[in-house]
Amino acid sequence: MQRAWVREIAGWSGAAAIAILVTAQVSASPRAGLLFRDGDSLVVAMFAQSLAAGHPPDWAMSSVLFLPETALFAALGALLPLDLDGLLAANAVVNVIALYGALRLAAGRRRAGLAPVAWSLGALTAFGMLAITEVSASRDALELSSLLLTTTYYSSTVIAVIAVVGLMRRTLDGSRSKPGLITAVAAVAAVATLTNPLFAAWATAPLTVLLALAMLRSGRRLPLGLMAALIAGTAIGFAGRIPFAAWIANTGAGYARPAEWTQSIVYYSGLVGDRLSTPPGVVGCILALALILVAIRQTVRARTPGPRLVAASGWMLPLLVVIGAVALGTHAARYLQPVAFAPLLALVAHPEAVRMPRRVSRALAAAAALLVLVGGGLSVPRLAAAQEPDPDLACVVDWVSDSGRTGAGQFWTVRLPKAHLEAPEQLVQVDHRLNGYAWLVDRSDFRAGEVSFLLEDAQTVRWDLPVAALPDEIVDCGRYRILDFGDVTLPLGPPHT
Repeated sequence: MQRAWVREIAGWSGAAAIAILVTAQVSASPRAGLLFRDGDSLVVAMFAQSLAAGHPPDWAMSSVLFLPETALFAALGALLPLDLDGLLAANAVVNVIALYGALRLAAGRRRAGLAPVAWSLGALTAFGMLAITEVSASRDALELSSLLLTTTYYSSTVIAVIAVVGLMRRTLDGSRSKPGLITAVAAVAAVATLTNPLFAAWATAPLTVLLALAMLRSGRRLPLGLMAALIAGTAIGFAGRIPFAAWIANTGAGYARPAEWTQSIVYYSGLVGDRLSTPPGVVGCILALALILVAIRQTVRARTPGPRLVAASGWMLPLLVVIGAVALGTHAARYLQPVAFAPLLALVAHPEAVRMPRRVSRALAAAAALLVLVGGGLSVPRLAAAQEPDPDLACVVDWVSDSGRTGAGQFWTVRLPKAHLEAPEQLVQVDHRLNGYAWLVDRSDFRAGEVSFLLEDAQTVRWDLPVAALPDEIVDCGRYRILDFGDVTLPLGPPHT
């Protein structure tokens, strides 16, 4: 028992080192913009800051409510004396560690001849290798593993899907606490669907298919109980979204355009071509394909329902999700994230210990542990260095704070300075006609009614102001410009999504 605890502690320690190493590497690449500066990626931080300040919540969210993500970010903010960039980096590290936890759950209980901790770390290492091959600055690239490091792109949903597979595996493996595990499946499904209905497409639908096949194959009733828990939990999650209806500015129904399925094929094929156009992309695609092939092999060789479900999830989830995304005519790479994370399950479906002399195994384990821990330790200062000071951003934040006035800016321009302000309501999110843009923002900002300066950068669409006015002064802040209208105020138009 003591040795088992030692192994588990070593596994979590190794996962933390890998998480730091991967986060540092991604933060040192052009992908860092997606972690620290992207307009979408800042919603969780802004939401948490608003709640911490005691503002009555009147938010316009997408179909995703970001509830677990916000709770985690708020907890890190309360525990760690870090600035916004530091908290985003810490959040990325915790997300990767949580992924290890879900993979460890899916690897099953430790038994003679099995090495679930080692294989879980191996799966996390594979994830890290995929993530560091992703070097594009685009949020629309088919670079899906690194999205887990953000606070926004469905990290809790990714972890919930793998956790549900793990809970089902342990139930099918004959755990003594079957009722508790089945209840946990329903609970995870409920929370995951409540915060993000995409869980139903990523987990509920494909896992229901797999469970139905398992029941037909074995004749056992246990898969039916798991199926019922999964569906019931998902239904409860959807019902739980009703009280949050005022926050949901877009239900997501408009993203489904089945008539455009041919355009969807062209779109996703283009993303695959872009991914294969660089050496890191080729490496990442080869690794992902290899994991899928391993998952298929592990499914064929499985002799019991638990490992078979885990292995089949490794290739069936990506297959069914891609088919569904194309059938619905979607055009968003982030919807295909199961292609990146589900194949990791191939490595934990049959976590068999590799037979070798004890001295050799201990030497290899010690060498691997030393390499990971040293790499993780050396990555800490590298991660800190990746968060370079931004003088242009500081210029805007200082000027706006010192002015004591309220200004406005368009979505992709305003969100980074807004997130860094002590009083974020000083910057109102608008469109190019100065109408309030109620998207991933606190709608109470629009009560200001008028503004006296505008913030712009290269992403700003040319202004079409409701009144004729010229700025008294143009403040140069590097990549930003502040159009200061002085005593002249510009009225805000009605907000829209």
